[in-house]
Amino acid sequence: MIQTNKDKLVMISVQGTIVKPEHSGRHSVGHAGEIFMVPGTGGITYNIKVGDPVFGWAADHVEPGVSTIADQEKRTGGPNRGYNFYACIGNEARIVSGDAKGAIGVVTGHHGGAEHVLIDFPDEALEKLTLDDKVLIRGFGQGLKLVDYPDIHIYNLDPGLFEKMNIEESNGELLVPVAAVVPGMLMGSGVGSTSIGTGDYDIMTSDRKALQEHGLMNLKFGDIVLIQDHDNTYGRCYRKGAVSVGVIIHSDCKYAGHGPGVTTIMTSSSGKIKPVLSSEANIAKILKIGRFRQNS
Repeated sequence: MIQTNKDKLVMISVQGTIVKPEHSGRHSVGHAGEIFMVPGTGGITYNIKVGDPVFGWAADHVEPGVSTIADQEKRTGGPNRGYNFYACIGNEARIVSGDAKGAIGVVTGHHGGAEHVLIDFPDEALEKLTLDDKVLIRGFGQGLKLVDYPDIHIYNLDPGLFEKMNIEESNGELLVPVAAVVPGMLMGSGVGSTSIGTGDYDIMTSDRKALQEHGLMNLKFGDIVLIQDHDNTYGRCYRKGAVSVGVIIHSDCKYAGHGPGVTTIMTSSSGKIKPVLSSEANIAKILKIGRFRQNS
């Protein structure tokens, strides 16, 4: 078993509320010059869940499940940064107000720019939720280290989920099941950010031929993917031979330089992580949430 320091991690509460969807009401211009006006981020998304495809929706940057935030009026303030930082993929989230009070969900990612934390809840909870309800998250995972792999850094990942990812050891490297391998050249919006513990960055989708060549047109929310030649250790950057692993958290996007968002969970500047392609490498399947809940 891979040795970690999970017994030294701090579990700390953070609380948010449902994001009220915003929109300019105006048309926007996509990467091919197309004009569009479609739904975007925020709110309670009833019909899109982790496990669903990220392509094909009449939407832009759509977030599956429930979008939450600490303070919608001060997106870049300390409470929002803290809310993003402490909430790790796989953490327990509990509704603490309203008719859905007591319902338990799971954090599925955090979306930069919008500063949203995304949560999957059962359908019966979605039907009772309102935009005024509050959610308490047991933030647990930041600071996670692998005792025998000092070159591999972990971010934004609940230790319980890490232990369920079927990662194996081989000759000083980790073999990580992933749904797809993404060439570093396709990474766009978010490159250069030093905020690895919050937000995400995007796979550019303006070149559909490149996506097809690399088997990326079938990506789903919750897919675990490996990004080649990208080092996320101290910031998101190109580094030949480095690798990073992340989870797909929002849909395809029409803007230039944008596409499905990836929240970082693992990175190695020297390439000590090797991909093992697997159709089971999706957090919805691993945690039995989203499209793979029994009631969905």
